Amino acid sequence: MLRLVIATSILAVTAAGAATAQEIKPNPLRDAYFGNLHVHTGWSFDAYINDSITTPDSAYRWAKGEAISAGEGLPDLQILRPLDWYAVSDHSEYIGVLPLMEDKSNPLSQHPLAADITGGDPEAAFAAYGKLSDTIYEHHPDEELNDPKIRRTVWAEIVKTADEHYKPGTFTTFPAFEWTSAPDWRNLHRVVLFRDSTHVPDMALSAMDTDVPAELWKWMELQRESGAQLLAVPHNGNASDGMMFPVGQAYGDVNVDGDYAAARMRNEPLFELTQIKGTSEVYPPMSPNDEFADFEIWDYTLSPDAVPPEHRLGGYAREAIIRGLKYQQEGRGNPFKYGFIGDSDTHNAAASIEENNYTGKFGFELDPRHRLEGPPGVPESAIEQVRRFSSGGVAGVWAESNTREALFDAMVRKETFATSGPRLKVRLFGGYAYPEDVMDRSQWLQTAYDGGVPMGGDLGAAPEGRAPTLLVAATKEPDGANLDRIQIVKGWIENGEQKERIYDIALSDGRKPDSSGAIKPVGNTVDVATASYTNDIGATELMANWTDPDFDPAVPAVYYARVLQIPTPRWSTFDAAKLGVEVPKGLPTSIQERAWTSPIWYTPSS
Repeated sequence: MLRLVIATSILAVTAAGAATAQEIKPNPLRDAYFGNLHVHTGWSFDAYINDSITTPDSAYRWAKGEAISAGEGLPDLQILRPLDWYAVSDHSEYIGVLPLMEDKSNPLSQHPLAADITGGDPEAAFAAYGKLSDTIYEHHPDEELNDPKIRRTVWAEIVKTADEHYKPGTFTTFPAFEWTSAPDWRNLHRVVLFRDSTHVPDMALSAMDTDVPAELWKWMELQRESGAQLLAVPHNGNASDGMMFPVGQAYGDVNVDGDYAAARMRNEPLFELTQIKGTSEVYPPMSPNDEFADFEIWDYTLSPDAVPPEHRLGGYAREAIIRGLKYQQEGRGNPFKYGFIGDSDTHNAAASIEENNYTGKFGFELDPRHRLEGPPGVPESAIEQVRRFSSGGVAGVWAESNTREALFDAMVRKETFATSGPRLKVRLFGGYAYPEDVMDRSQWLQTAYDGGVPMGGDLGAAPEGRAPTLLVAATKEPDGANLDRIQIVKGWIENGEQKERIYDIALSDGRKPDSSGAIKPVGNTVDVATASYTNDIGATELMANWTDPDFDPAVPAVYYARVLQIPTPRWSTFDAAKLGVEVPKGLPTSIQERAWTSPIWYTPSS
């Protein structure tokens, strides 16, 4: 009876929301909407163990700008500027179970790990986290905690809460969960997002049901047969030990062939490029000519013992999207044709996307001293992992309106961009017949859409061998840091080998390359002692109309734009200034926050 009541209320809210969404006037030239879809609360097993008391309801209230409680005696959590959309995606493994251990009338309070999890001893809780994680990653679930009845009830409540907070045109939510596969602590996680709540399953898939991505995709296909519209977003290739973008066989002894490529791309249009556990764009030794490659590198697997990966090849997006061109050329399809987003991975409801308002990943990091010096109960080996956490990233979506339908459809077509936290805006278009002065015209956006494709799109064979022209426009975040430059990252296949090159196509402050091609740095105004900076350098807006000077019409290629801000203080610099201590050795005192567009692909005629 309970499940029937929940299902009925979900359908009622959805029907009302859909009617309102239809009344919203769309903008055909699209606006940028910022949000996060990778958000955990205390209903995730690892979040609860690590001191999160938050709920899906409090997560949505936080994203809308409300202050939420982080616990007794702790300051409230509150975002400085609200987001446009949000999706709670708690781990489906043991979802919502651990908070039940606090209820002495519930049999789960007598579970062998309950005393350690709820008892307040951080060392015991951390050990319990390792034990529970082992049951997931080693594929032997604790059946008492994996109760299907609880899984169904909690998932229904998550869907219901998302519907209750959905206000089309003002604030958008999505039903979502995280599928948490990590064989031998190597990250293969995916967030699974639903377009609406009308055809969601009665239970979220768990990595204890299957930990093979190809099996997740089969489950997603079954949901489509039942009317659902959904997508998956993989993340943290950097922590996958080379498994995220497989070079040989994929995990589960799955061949990386045409069928694999089609299934992967049908289910996973986007890759989460940056988040709290670092940036997975590029590993510096793999791209030695990229002077900005060393950005927020978090070089660990998921092991609580802070074990680094043995393999970086197969863990970073730039190499993978270029390798995908080679697979396509070989007739194997392209399994890595991803659009990009940034995201959070907060485990405390509040996506810590603001460097000067950083509250960490877990509840135990709410004290800035714990972020810098290590939280109680965490082994020394893991302290550097916490210091190396980034502030969360943000997903930018170019959509006709702030509704589930418009945002989801934009994600599917990959008209998205990632930022490392700031809400700067960037657009990318590619075409063959843009006028030279197109970006000087008042209607340039309409011309850009009419004469080419936006980010995430495909350029067909070049007419008469003509090189493609890329249009890029970037605008700083309101009240944020100025911009340093726009770059185009190009990857291509030449004689069977992967190649890449970075072009600086727009520079602030009138800078130009010297005779050797070197570019003077934009400068650095950061005052470490006060964790402050000035906007005396850089630009508020940069635009470029760039034609590939090295184009070969016979060679497949991929392009994306990267926009860099001027240097600003890192979260750890803000914390050090607040505490009156030195920034821990080895941490950067300033960083150049950035944005990445989804790529545009060029495929020659066969």
